[in-house]
Amino acid sequence: MVTSTHPAVRGRRSPLASLGLHLTLVVASVIAVFPVLWVLLTSLKPAQYATTTDFFKETTLANYTGLLNDTPFLTWFANSLLVAGLTTIIGVFVAATTGYAVSRFRFPGKRGLMWTLLITQMFPVAVLIVPIYNLMAGMGLLNEPAGLVITYLTIAVPFCAWMMKGFFDTIPREIDESGQVDGLTPFGTFWRLILPLARPGIAVTAFYSFITAWGEVAYASAFMVGDENMTLAGGLQKFVNQYGAQWGPMTAASVLIAVPAAIVFLFAQRHLVAGVSAGAVKG
Repeated sequence: MVTSTHPAVRGRRSPLASLGLHLTLVVASVIAVFPVLWVLLTSLKPAQYATTTDFFKETTLANYTGLLNDTPFLTWFANSLLVAGLTTIIGVFVAATTGYAVSRFRFPGKRGLMWTLLITQMFPVAVLIVPIYNLMAGMGLLNEPAGLVITYLTIAVPFCAWMMKGFFDTIPREIDESGQVDGLTPFGTFWRLILPLARPGIAVTAFYSFITAWGEVAYASAFMVGDENMTLAGGLQKFVNQYGAQWGPMTAASVLIAVPAAIVFLFAQRHLVAGVSAGAVKG
């Protein structure tokens, strides 16, 4: 007797499994969004209700107007934009050129250079802050934006150079050869042919460099003093003291600080997944 068998349908979940998956996603989304939503709602409450559990309580913009009018927040914001912008521009250029060089050329010390870039990522900030502080003091760069930019580049460039090297490894070398046939120099080939193809990797590098400089606290607090020189990381500490915290201005500042990072993410998001995955193909 011949019995017919039907192959099992793959990839189809049962209704119970689908329900469990969707519930898990909903719970995870709520957990992720709730702190951000709570900060936003707290920033809209009067100071006396800042620590209450009410979602809405006499909604007001007083925290924002007080922050902008009565504190040096705009100065801190401008300082942070300057430092993060310079870190992003210089970091992208240095990481891209370094990644391209180690991907395409053979030169003495290449392996040592790559290992050095990797090893620098193993040291925590607590270990590096004192020697970097001494170096910046010796060069007269304490309390200067240039000192913070250099410090942040030491954090961003090693990781981004490794990532860009992996991304350039995925671009066919025939493109470089065609550039040489057309009479381009190695830098001309990199600038005119390779760099336009590396936009996903550049987007990741730019995003990582900007976030590194925008959200860093330890170096900014140690290297910068005075309201006219502080970045947002140091300025926010003004709202916290041994007697308590000014939750209204602090949460309002947190919301405004998140805006530039969100804008950078929106511009870079379509390239982020492609850039990260491509950079991970080869090490």
